[in-house]
Formats: sequence, structure tokens, C-alpha cells
Amino acid sequence: MKKIFSAFLLLSFALFFSQEKKPMFWQDIQNFKKLDQEQAPPKDAILLEGSSSFTKWTDVANYFPGKTIINRGFGGSRLTDLNDFANDLLDPYRPKQIIVYCGENDFADNHQLKAKEVVKRYKTFYKKIREKFPNIQVDYISMKYSPSRKELWPQMKEANKKIAAFMKKEPNADFIDITKVMEDANGNVRKDLFVEDMLHMTPEGYILWTKVMNPYMK
Repeated sequence: MKKIFSAFLLLSFALFFSQEKKPMFWQDIQNFKKLDQEQAPPKDAILLEGSSSFTKWTDVANYFPGKTIINRGFGGSRLTDLNDFANDLLDPYRPKQIIVYCGENDFADNHQLKAKEVVKRYKTFYKKIREKFPNIQVDYISMKYSPSRKELWPQMKEANKKIAAFMKKEPNADFIDITKVMEDANGNVRKDLFVEDMLHMTPEGYILWTKVMNPYMK
């Protein structure tokens, strides 16, 4: 009986530590792999990569009729997560365009984080994209100014500005600024475009994003 109990304890510890070693969002990536196994991802699609503003846009294809969209937004991911899982997020696909929305959570994760570090993280991911897809269109959507993260706006604004300057110099690349369309006539962020958490958006917010994004969609 003692041997059985000891074996049970060892198995429990082994399972516990194996789960502990799995990085954050590991399961999300496994879910993507399962989806791709069940149905091969279409070629020449528009691939969305990033955090919860994409994750929660579950009906994104309905906003862009006639476009083939693959949404690989996951959790509240950071640019560090996109870099960690870059192979899993890029290798299975043959897109004609990649659109990235990420960076907000990097600042939320560390309020002392400097804009230049987030820009560096984005450039790292951009480089990984270009290593696999040298000539496709790559776009970055500006970080939105969520009311719940107002204290982080200065860093976000600086990072947006630096990423915009970087993308302007790159071939087949654009910076898609959604910040202006989310403001009222007085230049204030419209809180009515956000759900109760003042972080994630309402369908109206996504409609406004769609209007800005449409001219950039291949």
C-alpha cells in the first residue's frame, strides 16, 4: 500500500512540475495547432497576430467580406510572447499579408518599461517575419489608448511614434493608426467604444477599426 501511495505521489509531482514548466499561453498555441490539423490553413490569407484586441475579434471575417482572414490573436499576449512562439505563429502559414496588434500588454505587465524596449521587441518580431516572408505586406496597428491604462499612455504614444517611423522606412510595410478614429470631436478617447473593463472594445469600436484598416487590406 505504501509503495502504491509513494508511486502516486511521484506521479503527482511529475505532472505538477511538467505543467509548471509550460510557458504562458502554451495551451493557446496548442489550440492553434489543433485547428490547423483539423483544417489546413488557406494560402494567401491575411494573418492577424497579436493580443486580446484580436483574440476577442472572433467574427473578424464578417467585417471584411471577400477577404480570407486567419486570426491568431491569443490571450493577453505581449510582444515577448510573439517572439517566444514566433515559429509556431509563422511556420504553418503562407500569408500574403501579416497584421500585428501587440504592445499594450508589455507596458501593462511592467509599468516602468521604456518605449524603446517595446519598440525593440517589435523590431525583433518584425525581423522574424521578414526572415520567413521577405516580400509580403506587413502592417502594425497602433496601440489603442484604453481608458483603464491611462497612466501608460505616454509610453504607448512614444512607442507608437517610434514604430510608425520604423515602418515608414521599411518596404512593403505600413503603420495603421487607429487612435484618431477612437477620439471624439474634442480629441478625447471615446469611452463608449469600450466594454465595462475599459480595456476591450465594443462592436462599434471594431467597426471603426475596420474603416481605417480597409484601405490597407490586400
